[in-house]
Amino acid sequence: MGTPTRKKVAPAEDRRAVWSWALIDWANSAFAIVVMTAFFPILFKDHWCEAPGMTPERSTAYLGYANTAASLLIALLAPLLGSIADQGNGKRWFLLAFTLLGAAATALLPLAGKGEYVFAAVLFAVAAFGFSGNNLFSDALLTDVAKPERYDRVSALGYALGYVGSGALFVACTFAVREPARFGLGGPVAAAGACFVATAVWWLVFTLPALIWVRESPAVPAAGEGPLLTRGFWQFAATFREIRTQRPVLLFLGGYLLYIDGVNTVIKMAVDFGRALGLDAAGMLLALVVTQFVAFPAAILFGRIGERFGARRGIMLGIAVYAALCVFATQLETQRGFMAMAAVVGLVQGGVQSLSRSYFARLIPAEKGGEYFGFYNMLGKFAAIIGPTLMGVTALVSGTRFSILSLLLLFGGGLWLLSRVEESPRESVPTPRA
Repeated sequence: MGTPTRKKVAPAEDRRAVWSWALIDWANSAFAIVVMTAFFPILFKDHWCEAPGMTPERSTAYLGYANTAASLLIALLAPLLGSIADQGNGKRWFLLAFTLLGAAATALLPLAGKGEYVFAAVLFAVAAFGFSGNNLFSDALLTDVAKPERYDRVSALGYALGYVGSGALFVACTFAVREPARFGLGGPVAAAGACFVATAVWWLVFTLPALIWVRESPAVPAAGEGPLLTRGFWQFAATFREIRTQRPVLLFLGGYLLYIDGVNTVIKMAVDFGRALGLDAAGMLLALVVTQFVAFPAAILFGRIGERFGARRGIMLGIAVYAALCVFATQLETQRGFMAMAAVVGLVQGGVQSLSRSYFARLIPAEKGGEYFGFYNMLGKFAAIIGPTLMGVTALVSGTRFSILSLLLLFGGGLWLLSRVEESPRESVPTPRA
């Protein structure tokens, strides 16, 4: 009986690595909710885009273009950076570099003045680029801190902590923006600027434990000699050839490219969508708070669903809910409706993201996490290029209300490709443990 007990309880240093890794989500999710989803879109439309000739449709399009620029750059670089990081055992250092870049750009956002939408958009794009790179190497480290049978649970732990931590900071920031005088701030805009700085500090501080406690698996050396950059490039080419022969990986990545585009677009454009329909900004911020705290237990629950029924089934359930929400959003008229939609998003958002990460981790060699997750994140960022741009162009042509229906193509295509992935025993439901 002693042996099973040792299998169930991880050594203290392993638990420390798992929690340190999970804190990365706690750290970077603050940027995702406070800056990317909530305050930047509101200030961009109501403050930075307060310029002659600006319309709600044009500001929506410009926000989509800023997201697209950041996503395109990281998408082009991600696979090569992942290969270089694996060859040099440098995933943690790349994680730090992207964190510093993103946090610095976030802290500089208050320097953009009223009407300076170009300057604000550039700073936001740089911060979003840092955020995407941070996610790339955080995801890649999952295979270094957990065993395959625990991927679903550990991945869900990260997303759950992300929702709690970012939710707590978001509540504090929302209160500061609504009551700026209590904090000695000159108004809502000044309060939002202070929130950007606080988010940057939060992001950096809570990423540091991973740099101390997480240890990377030894790299599999690339064929050939030469500098790290050269070896990384050759390994990138070898991994690309390898992926092309793996049908389950290809089908999953194709489906992921489509459905995660819809998920990312909902995250990035929801507040702008509501503002364009004339909904109250304060009410939408409250709805986002609800989303954060609903998502915490939901992410944990989806981790259990993945362990019991399989990660793929859990992802497909979440995609179906997102598709239904797109239809519901076209009839959105009231703050209460936006609140209900936000709560339902909270039920499935973290589940789809965490199970996608853990499901892909099962499909790939653990020692090549950086390389394979480079392709995974590349496709995720290309997906973010399609979605915001598609919504922005559709809003210009047919109006904001029906622009969200364009996402049905992405969710439907992603669901179909995911359903065609043939699972091996290693990739299906994990064997229950005593």
